[in-house]
Amino acid sequence: MSAVDATALVARLRGAFDSQRTRPLAWRRVQLLALRRLLVERETELADALQQDLGKHPTESHTTELGFTRNEIDFTLKHLAKWSRGAKVRVPLTLQPASALVAPQPLGVVLVLSPWNYPVQLLLAPLCGALAAGNCVLLKPSELAPATSAALARWLPEYLDPDAVAVIEGDKDVTTALLQERFDHIFFTGGATVAKIVMTAAARHLTPVTLELGGKCPAIVSDGDLRAIARRLAFGKFLNAGQTCVAPDYLLVTRPNVEPLLHHLREVLVEFYGTDVADSSDYGRIINQAHFDRLTGYLEGTDIVVGGRSDRTRLRIEPTVVLPPPQPSALMSEQIFGPILPIIPVDDVDAALRYIRERPAPLAAYVFTERAEVSNAVESRVQAGAIGINICTAHLAVPGLPFGGVGASGMGAYHGKHSFDTFSQLRPVFSKGTRIDTMRVAYPPYSAAKSALLRRL
Repeated sequence: MSAVDATALVARLRGAFDSQRTRPLAWRRVQLLALRRLLVERETELADALQQDLGKHPTESHTTELGFTRNEIDFTLKHLAKWSRGAKVRVPLTLQPASALVAPQPLGVVLVLSPWNYPVQLLLAPLCGALAAGNCVLLKPSELAPATSAALARWLPEYLDPDAVAVIEGDKDVTTALLQERFDHIFFTGGATVAKIVMTAAARHLTPVTLELGGKCPAIVSDGDLRAIARRLAFGKFLNAGQTCVAPDYLLVTRPNVEPLLHHLREVLVEFYGTDVADSSDYGRIINQAHFDRLTGYLEGTDIVVGGRSDRTRLRIEPTVVLPPPQPSALMSEQIFGPILPIIPVDDVDAALRYIRERPAPLAAYVFTERAEVSNAVESRVQAGAIGINICTAHLAVPGLPFGGVGASGMGAYHGKHSFDTFSQLRPVFSKGTRIDTMRVAYPPYSAAKSALLRRL
């Protein structure tokens, strides 16, 4: 895409927005219903594309991508009328009679840049919020998931208003061309390196951004049913072959629990995927060879205690649990984003909390405990985008909860009403009639009596 093409495309979308066509609630509902229909009618094609790109089982694709996004749309449709009305605000007695409200307004033309690991959900869930708020949207799916990108580029224009929603495929050069344009909001999901480029480009136009990043999400194992804990950890970590931004990135396990937990993890992984993960249709694959090589490089110098086998031709790395090397390593400084789970023995929960607090704030932090004092300590002492107690990743499925990071793990949030608010200007509207001019008490000249009254008011 050339700069001229990008400019023309954004101008077309801006023209549609300026025509007021996206403002009526009826238009927004039609678009959301059409988006839902796409997910229902084209589920097979999209699931096939996800299988090609990431080796996802159709059930996993439905649970984490297609059905997940449909639920987001349903929740939005259910509440859209209420969200769009805004909310009345109490007016102080000194300004009465008057009325005040917060009236949500669409921002205009927004850009959504999505990643490859959940290429349907992480493109269409933000689109749902942007359409609900009445915006025009330019979508850029990830080129690293080419089958899914092509499917979305094919089907979205057939279901949605093509003057208000556009899909552009391409590599980083296309993204670079798009970032030269002025948007009214940029929504980016990905890594910190590209996020800095996005934020720098947005700053030229003073464009607000939502950055959904990641980081090294910790999980503390303190006490509880270790068999159940092993299942929940294995599911949260190895879903999508570990390529999930909120997957546990490492475990901090109190020393008496290390060996029993490893025992349960070994058994649970066989229970989930069988003795040969390479032949399991329930387990995904690594996105490409570059990421495969990055991940297998992390294993150098580690003590592999579970798994460890890999197949570069098939892009398979079996679920692997390691004891990290004692010296600083890329494994413990970079987000893993794959099926490798380091275990760090700790003396107690306080030691685990100190370890977490010495590092950048993650997108999520988890604790497994049946003791309230332990979960309360994690909630009060850990800075993270979300806290999960006795479960991993499941907070994403609660539409009323905001999803977003803090500090190095991102800025802004979405899902449910938080998506609607992200893509809206929450504009204050204040109205006061002129028939009775109670404001005269505030007008100059300021006599001693008027000044005293104003100070009291």
